[in-house]
Amino acid sequence: MSAYEETLARLRARPARWLVTGAAGFIGSHLLEQLLLLDQWVVALDNFSTGKWENLEAVRAQVTPEQWARCRVVEGDVSDPGVCAAVCEGVEYVLHHAALGSVPRSIAEPRASHRANVTGTLELMEAARRAGVRRFVYASSSSVYGDDPHLPKQEDRIGRPLSPYAATKRVDEIYADTWGRVYGLECIGLRYFNVFGPRQDPEGPYAAVIPRWMEALWRGGSVTVYGDGETTRDFCYVGNVVQANLLAATVERAGAVHQVYNIAVGERTSLNALYRILVAGLKRWRPEVEPGRPVYEDFRPGDVRHSLADIRKAHEWLGYEPRYRLEEGLELTWAWFAARPAGQGCGGNGGAVARPRATA
Repeated sequence: MSAYEETLARLRARPARWLVTGAAGFIGSHLLEQLLLLDQWVVALDNFSTGKWENLEAVRAQVTPEQWARCRVVEGDVSDPGVCAAVCEGVEYVLHHAALGSVPRSIAEPRASHRANVTGTLELMEAARRAGVRRFVYASSSSVYGDDPHLPKQEDRIGRPLSPYAATKRVDEIYADTWGRVYGLECIGLRYFNVFGPRQDPEGPYAAVIPRWMEALWRGGSVTVYGDGETTRDFCYVGNVVQANLLAATVERAGAVHQVYNIAVGERTSLNALYRILVAGLKRWRPEVEPGRPVYEDFRPGDVRHSLADIRKAHEWLGYEPRYRLEEGLELTWAWFAARPAGQGCGGNGGAVARPRATA
């Protein structure tokens, strides 16, 4: 039995109380879904600036009414200390994913990124330690490796940040280390490498490459490639990220806490190769669609040229073993695209989720 299978069995046998921030977002909604399927009690916090009510509806459609009754949705902001104090009360584990993502957005709106990513993390950690939370797991990013050219990326070797977004994630890691050493709050950071999967928003100027390209190809359009297409990324399906979060939250090895871990697959793919894989997948799902040729534009400021994760540390200390490689994850994501109601760009199916009347 794998470490993850053992973790799932323990959680089923002993339900716990969790807080998921950014629960109406892409990654957060997948964490919420898995926890409810395991009969856990969950507080789902989101300010809905980028999170979507449709993602919560999609979660409710995947769980039983009894499991959904274990979820309390709270509309509020992690930068508000009162909200943080209220949602941390009685919680054992925090999975912190509320943030403003996107390198380009952070360049355009650096103050907003700082408020959401740094102030929000500080306020939530402070509330968590005051509430006696057992473990605080937070989302970091491969962007912290910055201008360091070394491949594969190893946790103890980073460069200078290339964007405000990267800087905010590095500051989060420094604060988490400090809260661990000064206050004893057990913190674990997960450096994500280009996460993708169902419910990821394909719309808007800050959409990630895979959902944006899938949406364009699905409609028979062209994709935009920034640079020469030989930029590489370590793409990671969201199911692998869910595994990493549950392992990090419950790991009992003392040396595993107060650490950061790369969460990826350990394989890199160029954007040109990604385009070819996506076109092959499109032909299986919509053979009648003929996609346009890629349009190449200038490199974007702040983008890292090459990215590849060394995931040995996560394997050794957490028992992390990615179950989904790129092609498998893309096939699952194409299946989600194909199952969407006509005209729906993102989100999910299911009954309506009522907005809470209070924010805490």
